[in-house]
Amino acid sequence: MALDRLKKEETLAMRMRLIGQSCKLFYSDDPVKIVRARGQYLFDENGERYLDCISNVHHVGHCHPSITKAAAAQMDLLNTNTRFLHDNIVLYADRLAATLPEKLCVFYFVNSGSEANDLALRLARQYTQHEDVIVLDHAYHGHLMSLIDISPYKFRKLAGQKEWVHVAPLPDIYRGIYRENHPNPGQAYADTVKDLIEEVHGKGRKISAFFAESLPSVGGQIILPRGYSAKVAEYVRSAGGVFVADEVQTGFGRLGSHFWGFQQQGENFCPDIVTMGKPMGNGHPLACVATTVEIAEAFTANRVEYFNTFGGNPVSCAIGLAVLDVIETEDLRGNATRVGEHLKDLLTKLQTKHQIIGEVRGAGLFLGIELVTDREKRTPATQTAALLVKRLKEEDRICVSTDGPWESVLKFKPPMCFSMEDAERVVQCIDRILTDIEANDLKLEKEDI
Repeated sequence: MALDRLKKEETLAMRMRLIGQSCKLFYSDDPVKIVRARGQYLFDENGERYLDCISNVHHVGHCHPSITKAAAAQMDLLNTNTRFLHDNIVLYADRLAATLPEKLCVFYFVNSGSEANDLALRLARQYTQHEDVIVLDHAYHGHLMSLIDISPYKFRKLAGQKEWVHVAPLPDIYRGIYRENHPNPGQAYADTVKDLIEEVHGKGRKISAFFAESLPSVGGQIILPRGYSAKVAEYVRSAGGVFVADEVQTGFGRLGSHFWGFQQQGENFCPDIVTMGKPMGNGHPLACVATTVEIAEAFTANRVEYFNTFGGNPVSCAIGLAVLDVIETEDLRGNATRVGEHLKDLLTKLQTKHQIIGEVRGAGLFLGIELVTDREKRTPATQTAALLVKRLKEEDRICVSTDGPWESVLKFKPPMCFSMEDAERVVQCIDRILTDIEANDLKLEKEDI
């Protein structure tokens, strides 16, 4: 029996009729119909192979045999309500605890990053007995109402900013208020949070939490300046709040050098709450909140039971354990380091050839290429970025996407099995397309922004 029961046109017509139109497809003008996948490759209904540079959710590779085997075996044995006693949840929590600082030792399992961040918000408010939240500009923390409220990326297009939400500048040393020539951008950006806290206190309000992705993704694949998080945590804790690290995009060894993104900020830095999701189930809905004993005890003290029917069920935890095994046995952190460094080096060399590449940044297999029409003014090359994505898909069967406030950052968050050959192929294709754009003088960008 064919994997694709419907012709592509039929599938697309049914989707248009049956699925909410706010649920956008990749390449919406000419979508790719994917019928199977393996590793870092996707295959369409015609058997065409695409290189996947997008699917950070499929962390250890699409349809990894070890993951599907673990899922099928546990599903065949038991999958039940999480309020029954079972080994998998505690064994998995124990394995996660071994990757985290000692004080992050209490776990709540949920089904998505959005659920995890919503629970983190509840934990912070219960523990601090304060309401207000500080977030970074351009941040995105999930699709629940509570998280839209703390995601400037979303709320600016909707009802606007709530009075209990406060937005700190994104610590972007390429485009931000303090740039790469500043002697200590980490301290300077942290001081903007300190000033914001004083402003909040001046209004008679109190901070419950500072929420930040350990490496802001929607903001444009940003690497936070060294020392920033530790200093912000100091200011936030002095104000009676807690520091929440959103690791939904960056956890589980994507950076190679560290298992968690927040660890890039130094050995002495530890958040009060860590949220995780996307990669931990390799495509299976699995997410988690890790926190301290003190915060967990405060949450218990409100005498309202917390239960999550599916969060941490035996099948989900079997999958989670299998993902950790694959990361370890296949040395995927080492691969992320080696391939990521090679890719970044090749892209940096490309930057000397193409004026449109303003900056190459990132760590491990979390990389961004900032495209600009003018290196001095750093004007976002939004249209060229979109054209590059389109041509990579159509001409080379390479799937990439853009991010950043102006969609001018080409982002790479591929499955962790991405190879040296994959990296070289991507860079060669980008080089060819940019050379062609320059040779044909395709002036896409007018007064761009």
